[in-house]
Amino acid sequence: MTEPLVITSLTNARVKAIRALDMRKERKETGLFVAEGASVLMTASEQGVWPVTIVALNGADVAPPVAAYLKKAAAKGTEILAVSTAVLEKLSHKDNPQTLLGVFCQRWAEPPKRPEKSETWLALEEIRDPGNLGTIIRTADATGVSGIILVGTTCDPWSRECVRATMGSIFAVPVLRMDHDGFRALLKDWPGDTVGTHLAGREDFRRHVYRAPALVVMGGEGPGLTEETARACRSLVRIPMAGRLDSLNLAVATALVLYQAQSARLPEIR
Repeated sequence: MTEPLVITSLTNARVKAIRALDMRKERKETGLFVAEGASVLMTASEQGVWPVTIVALNGADVAPPVAAYLKKAAAKGTEILAVSTAVLEKLSHKDNPQTLLGVFCQRWAEPPKRPEKSETWLALEEIRDPGNLGTIIRTADATGVSGIILVGTTCDPWSRECVRATMGSIFAVPVLRMDHDGFRALLKDWPGDTVGTHLAGREDFRRHVYRAPALVVMGGEGPGLTEETARACRSLVRIPMAGRLDSLNLAVATALVLYQAQSARLPEIR
């Protein structure tokens, strides 16, 4: 195992480069992103994903599973940086500083050409809130969704806020991006059901039969689905409301629809 590189200076070039990944422009140019916390990094390793660089607190006592993880990461070619408390605090999220963080390569998936009969996919049009997106990615993982399609201009799934909200699911759920024209062409050729949620939907989302392979389509916060995309969906469903409001938080609405769409595929609790 190669000895970790010890860094104590806040102005070190590597520290500056990792810090710069807080900016979307830098993430786009480098194709890298930051994930924080030992549990998240170890979750990534369970998916066969290893960081380019790991930043760890120098001299800190670590639990045996973390020590084993660091040893295996080094064997995989990951660079290990042992840093001072001041450096780690500068690189970590201020509200919840971690003793371990990793720099990973972004992994964009390809559009599904021939989705399997058992698959359910999720599309999010013009989603803007990274916290919502991260929560939805986590929910997609929990419900066994095959992948997420980001349509149009969306927030960055590799931002710290989004990655943190996924609790490690960013490494398990394929994410891809498409423009509106490409996505509507995909909708047209989709072999199963394409179900959009819309206030004009006449069918209760709980009564709809989600014919696999299903593609669930959710609109962005506020405006919802664009009219063009709504018309391209074969079915439109609505979540009924008993109170005065006519809409839910996007992450909550998506969770309701995904659990309904995947109900037959979820294991029973005995």
